[in-house]
Amino acid sequence: MRVHHVRAKQAAAAVAALTGLALAAGTVPAAAVPAADVPAADVPAADVPAAEAPYVLDDDGVTAPVYDYAGAIRESVDVIAPDLDGDGDAEEIRADIIRPAELDGVAEVPVVMDASPYYACCGRGNESELKQYDAAGDPALFPLYYDNWFVPRGYAYVAVDMAGTGWSTGCTDHGGPSDMLSVKAVVDWLNGRATAVDPDTGEPVDADWTTGKTGMIGKSYDGTLANGVAATGVEGLETIVPIGAISSWYDYDRAQGLPFSANYPRFLMGYVAGGRHVATDCSAITEALNTAGDDTSGAHNAFWAQRDYRSGSLFDASQVTASVFVVHGAQDTNVDTPNFSRWWTALGEQGVERKLWLTRLGHVDPFDSDRAEWVDTLHRWFDHELLGVANGVTDEPAVRVEVAPNEVATSDTWPVMDRTARLRPRADGSLALGARGRAADAGWVNAPNQTFNTALAAGANPNRLLFRTGTLTDDLRLSGAASVTTTVTHGAATGQITVGLVDYGVMDRVLTSGEGATTLGTESCYGESAGVDDACYRDVVRNIGSTELQVLGRGWARLDGAGTHTVTVEMQTNDLVVPAGHQLGLVVMGTDRGATVTVDRAATQYSVDLGATTLNLPVSGPMTSFTPGHSLVPDAADVTRSALLPETRVVVPR
Repeated sequence: MRVHHVRAKQAAAAVAALTGLALAAGTVPAAAVPAADVPAADVPAADVPAAEAPYVLDDDGVTAPVYDYAGAIRESVDVIAPDLDGDGDAEEIRADIIRPAELDGVAEVPVVMDASPYYACCGRGNESELKQYDAAGDPALFPLYYDNWFVPRGYAYVAVDMAGTGWSTGCTDHGGPSDMLSVKAVVDWLNGRATAVDPDTGEPVDADWTTGKTGMIGKSYDGTLANGVAATGVEGLETIVPIGAISSWYDYDRAQGLPFSANYPRFLMGYVAGGRHVATDCSAITEALNTAGDDTSGAHNAFWAQRDYRSGSLFDASQVTASVFVVHGAQDTNVDTPNFSRWWTALGEQGVERKLWLTRLGHVDPFDSDRAEWVDTLHRWFDHELLGVANGVTDEPAVRVEVAPNEVATSDTWPVMDRTARLRPRADGSLALGARGRAADAGWVNAPNQTFNTALAAGANPNRLLFRTGTLTDDLRLSGAASVTTTVTHGAATGQITVGLVDYGVMDRVLTSGEGATTLGTESCYGESAGVDDACYRDVVRNIGSTELQVLGRGWARLDGAGTHTVTVEMQTNDLVVPAGHQLGLVVMGTDRGATVTVDRAATQYSVDLGATTLNLPVSGPMTSFTPGHSLVPDAADVTRSALLPETRVVVPR
């Protein structure tokens, strides 16, 4: 096997020679040099006999960096998984491993794992790091900071190439069984239920160095793998930390029958397989799966049911035994927010231990946006969930929400709402409280090239309806998913409707540009560095600026067949405070170019029955009336560009 490490006898000798470290349960490790930015805590001396728990707690009650990162064991194995691409051969799934050398043969360690399709094609993190290997083929650079931070603290770190990517065999399958079962096989191997071989010699390799307790983490596709593997119920997966992750690929790819883009499975499967090191012809599988997705109908069929981790046909929340620490950006337009909120709800219904961080950013890792607080929280979470350290992290409020730029609210439950407020649109363009209004029709002409950004501004526009409230007299917290229930009539063979909720009023907000974040030229270091694998990453700050409005959520629905349809269109989930003095607006239109595929390409006449239309808002706080006030809806020329939404949905979950 290819390894760079201190052998067991050397480790034992080093252990015997050390003094002056108080151990959580007795194993005496070799000292390590911490990164300059994050000094090790002063650990009190004590004479403790050797035992099995391989960690030291510092004065703050968290595991201390006492193991040598530079001398850690670095090795690769190929885990044997079932035949996942139908070619008759078992798959070989590459797992690159780094673990403390001082504990080899001395004590077992838990695992932090990031499984990804991006280690060869596209990179991980804000700096798009790829795996690197030295001249002998040994792992030299593990992307991201997890190895640098956790290995010196008594953890192993495992970076897995999903099937069909990197050094793994097989084919990708758009979040389906191949993706998930290839990664599950690694968790099985770590727990003695699967086999692995040395990539060079083919000799069997045992994971006898680990407790088997595994915590999966990752952003976007990586976090999606964590969700899906947890939904298999695999034993040994103790916790997952999905960041900006998908819980249903249907919700990622489409909304209520409308695809966000055409032929997306084909595109994504080819994209993530780029740069792979094992030449494989996956074209037949790719085309078959792309066809099975059925863009034509937009339906939630068997293909999508296999890729639903909440209540799917293969994986579902009822099988989750791991705790789940959900992290998402409330302004994420890549992995839309229903992916976290519906996952959160499904987990709660199954009694799963949960924790939630919600920021005001887009598709951004909290390591970049809230580095110090995030690393501290994640560190304590893994200490508790994987090592059993009684540090009180689960006694803290379970939910942390950034309800305004750098303004955080905590709670024990989520969403935070007292009730659903119902507003009705009127023929005069107002929005008033009350479940139902007078029967009246209001209409628009579909404009196939219209975007939501152009529809939300003031002025005469025959291609949309715009309703607004009076001025809020109190701050109002919206927490959850708003929706519109309406009766709509159209004459197209296939119609479509778009609804959106807008906060009108000038204030400082996290901007939509750059996912709400700017990368600086400075760096900060979290963990230890060695060779080409350093622990230093560029700092990131929020993009905050004054804007005239903010889009709080949109929703889209397909309307099959001409005639009258009664439909409830659910918008994206959000959680924020709308200040007193602002106004809420409701936009209703047909095609939203760039947001979904266009199924109605004509100037079709649409109308809604206002008496049967309600805007349903999940709210907390007083909302009893509005003051009239002048309209705060700006003209299009006065809207700050960085307040508007991205006008394309051809994105990848990275």
